[in-house]
Amino acid sequence: MSAPEVFGGEARIIDRGYRKYDGPRTGVRGAQRAVVVHSVQRALGMRRTIWAKVLPIATIGFAYVPAIVFVGIVALVPAEQLTELVLPSYGDYYGFVISAIMVFVALVAPEVLCTDRRTGMLGVYLAAPLDRDTYLLAKAASIAFVVSLVCLGPPLLMLVANVLQSQGPDGIADIAGTTWRVLAAGLAITALYTGITVGITSLTDRKAIAAATIILLFLVSISTTGIIEGVGGPDAVYCFAPTLLSLELAQRVHGEWSPIMDGVPGVTVWAAWALWTFGGFALARNRLQHLPVTR
Repeated sequence: MSAPEVFGGEARIIDRGYRKYDGPRTGVRGAQRAVVVHSVQRALGMRRTIWAKVLPIATIGFAYVPAIVFVGIVALVPAEQLTELVLPSYGDYYGFVISAIMVFVALVAPEVLCTDRRTGMLGVYLAAPLDRDTYLLAKAASIAFVVSLVCLGPPLLMLVANVLQSQGPDGIADIAGTTWRVLAAGLAITALYTGITVGITSLTDRKAIAAATIILLFLVSISTTGIIEGVGGPDAVYCFAPTLLSLELAQRVHGEWSPIMDGVPGVTVWAAWALWTFGGFALARNRLQHLPVTR
């Protein structure tokens, strides 16, 4: 549809019509991929100001610093002197970076989820072809990917470096087994933190409130469970502290001894992991299903 307009006595025809989209239609999967890519970019500060990049990049860097140091030691120190050094195991590594993980996961989910509700983009996403479940799945996948950068990446870097430097594991079976345990521990911890942060972030559209709540959960749960255990409570009470639970999970997957929950049955530890992880996702889904949205 076109309409004539006059500019300085000269008539011009200006197109005011609309054309149908004739490009490829990728459906729900394509829409989910687009949401995942956009959410990962936003969480890492891509295509944003330099200040939006500083905090996530710095936090990720802190998570890799110990791994880089340990890799450097293995590469530079002669093999006969390595026996005198006590390098951390793959399960112990998370104890060196738990603070960086806590800060990072408190920043990722609020940036990915809160912004959509505050700006009204949630209604745009749900217009078509996504529904609430596929939207939540895409957002959770993007959060899990970013969180895995600090929960899975550093131990995997250590493993690759140790294999290349012939510092173990040795043999195909040993390498395969260690790789499986590194992946299992990293993915389990990633799922734990993703579920918790998604659940908490679904309760508010303010990034600062969500981040503060996540940090408070981590810190208060550590101090509270420590007090309860100190006055005679069972070691299993530490299951109520997500950060301590993640450290225990890493030790158990790698078959290492841990002083945190020594004597606590494995079924109890994994049941607590499932409760935190799937409980967070269930809370987020329930919240999203009852959230009024203008399309």
